[in-house]
Order: sequence, then C-alpha cells, then structure tokens
Amino acid sequence: MSQLPPKTMPRCPLSRKCGGCQLQNMDYPRQLKYKQETVVSLLGKYHHVKPILGMERPYHYRNKVQAAFGLTRGGEVVSGVYQSSSHRIVKVDSCQIEDPAADRIVVTIRKMLPSFRILPYNEDSRRGFLRHVLVRRGFTSGQIMVVFVGASPMFPLKKKFTEELLRRHPEITTVVLNINPQRTSMLLGEREEVLFGRGFIEDTLCGCTFRISPRSFYQINPLQTERLYRTALDMAQLKPTDRVLDAYCGVGTIGIVAARQAGQVVGVELNGDAVRDARVNARRNGLENIAFMEADAGEYMVKLARSGEKVDVVLMDPPRAGSDIPFLESLLTLAPARVVYISCNPETQARDLRVLTKGGYRVTGIQPVDMFPHTSHIECVVLLVKAHPAA
Repeated sequence: MSQLPPKTMPRCPLSRKCGGCQLQNMDYPRQLKYKQETVVSLLGKYHHVKPILGMERPYHYRNKVQAAFGLTRGGEVVSGVYQSSSHRIVKVDSCQIEDPAADRIVVTIRKMLPSFRILPYNEDSRRGFLRHVLVRRGFTSGQIMVVFVGASPMFPLKKKFTEELLRRHPEITTVVLNINPQRTSMLLGEREEVLFGRGFIEDTLCGCTFRISPRSFYQINPLQTERLYRTALDMAQLKPTDRVLDAYCGVGTIGIVAARQAGQVVGVELNGDAVRDARVNARRNGLENIAFMEADAGEYMVKLARSGEKVDVVLMDPPRAGSDIPFLESLLTLAPARVVYISCNPETQARDLRVLTKGGYRVTGIQPVDMFPHTSHIECVVLLVKAHPAA
C-alpha cells in the first residue's frame, strides 16, 4: 500500500479530538490520489482501475447527522460525536462534512434541554432521558426528520418541547420519538412514536422517490450515490429482457432504479423492516416488475439454481465485512452472466474477488468512487463476467 502523501493543515479545529475525518490532514486532491493508489494496490492485479470519482465540493455532504448527548463534570449539556475508540463526547456545533441545517437543529435541542429540565441519559446511573438525536434531510426534497432517542417512553413535556422546536425550526417536517432502553451500542430501539408529521421523509435519487423512516438504510451522500448507482448500472448493461437479482437489497434503492431498465428485478434482504420499506418504495414509484423477498440471499440463489431458473445479472452490495463463503458459492452455483459488486471496503472486496475469479469469472471493470471525503473509506464498483470455457 502507498505511503501517506505530505500533510497539510486540517481545516476542522476538531479533527484531532474527533477522529472521524482520518484524512483531513491532506488537501482533497491528495486524498483522492491516496485512495486511488489504495484501490490499485488491492485490485489492480484483476483489471485496470479507472480514476476515482471525487466531489467538486467535498464538504457538508452527509444528509444524516446523529449526535450523542451527555453531561460534563460541571453539569453542562453537551452534544456531538464519540471520540474515536472512546465513550467521551466531543462537543460539536458545526461539522465540515455534515448538513448545516441538521447541525443547527441539534444545537438548538441542546440549548433547549436545561429550560425544559430534561437531562441526557447516563448509562452508569441509568438516569436521565435523551440518549441521541438523529436528523435526516432529503437532499432533493428538503424534508427534515428529527428523531429523539430516549431511554424510556416518558419524554418530559414532549408536546411543548416539540412545539417550541418547530417554532424555532419550521423547516422540520416530522418528529419521531424512538425508545431505546437497552445497554447497547445500537443507536435506535424497536419502539417509535410519531410526535409530528408523517413519521418519515421522502427524497429523490436517480429519478426515483424513496421513503426514509428512522430505521431505514439510505446512502448518506446523495450526490455521490447517484454517480455510484449510474456507474453500477452502466456496467450491468441491462436489457429489457434481463432478469436481475439485487442481493443485500436493503430498502431497494439500486434495484428500484434498475427496474426501469430491466425486465424483472428481485430484491433479497434478511431484514424484515427493510423489505417492508422496499415494497412501499416500489409502489411509490409505480413499478410492477420488481418484487422483494425476506430471505438469506445465498440460500435464495441456491433455491433458484436448483429450480433451474436463470438470472442474467446479480447486483451485490454487502456490508464492510464483505460476503461469506456460502454466499459466494451460491453465486457461483447460480452463475449469472454478469455480477456487479459494490463495496465500501476494497480489502474484503479483494478477498471475495479471489473466490469469484477462481470460480469462473473475470473482472472487466473497476471504478472507485469517493463517497466519504476526508475519511479513509472508499467505495468501489467492480464488474465481473462469466468466462466462457475454451472451445
């Protein structure tokens, strides 16, 4: 792997305390160079790596902001992010990569808490109420959702608090109380109560409209997500006769975009909440050629192969850990003509490509995308095609 490029002064005064933007000590062109060299070192042996797709304005791109709340030793309410590898909250008023409107709302909530005598939750004493605040903004729609994550359903003066927040920020379109009483690293609990609005927002991506609820997975950088998805679908070379399997489909974003080009799309996802959102999103976009299954994608592929059904293209976007061997073996059994592998971790992607290329596929395209400027994360799209045996 390449050496880090020369340093420049970090733009954010919190960069050393926070640790979230690992590459902010480089200017943006050097960040892109570093990421490009990283992908080449990991995947270059499979195929030529195209130049990474960066952002014209690589700041304030996160349309999802989550802030932890706590008390200092002096009793001051603080909100911000946990310092890297610790449970200490770094106070944040504005972040260079977060949506400015979301940051302003979080600061307002922090300032309102003392006057309403609402305390942040303390995990050790198990006292207090507010654990986190989550703000999501539709990049295209401008709709804003605020989610209070409380340790119990007993939100003191919740009606008056919500009314005052809306008076100060009339741009907010919905407010939700999420209840998470568990000792867990998970941000959100299972129970929710809508305090204002519809309980969700909508946004447009690649010409399709998506419903975003508090627990929905939705890409946090919409500008780069459009470039990522268009790159993936250009690689897929979809035809009106193609049958497509969208593995790890989540709420169905890329599968729904693909359904406008393909003959039939099936999305497979193990998370039942995500599948319900995906079905709502398909109806919202008037699509009748896409279906969603709540199932393990690997098992579903084996079932298709055993029944003799044919799939032309598989779209896969696994978590950072990559795919496991049973999934990859199932993919080889199904043997689609083309596989488009989207990854947020080129290291595990390289590991999985070894299995797929040994199993009869060859890599014919590699395109890195900078989804998360100033961080070490890299998104990469790889096209694999089924190698035909020699005559």
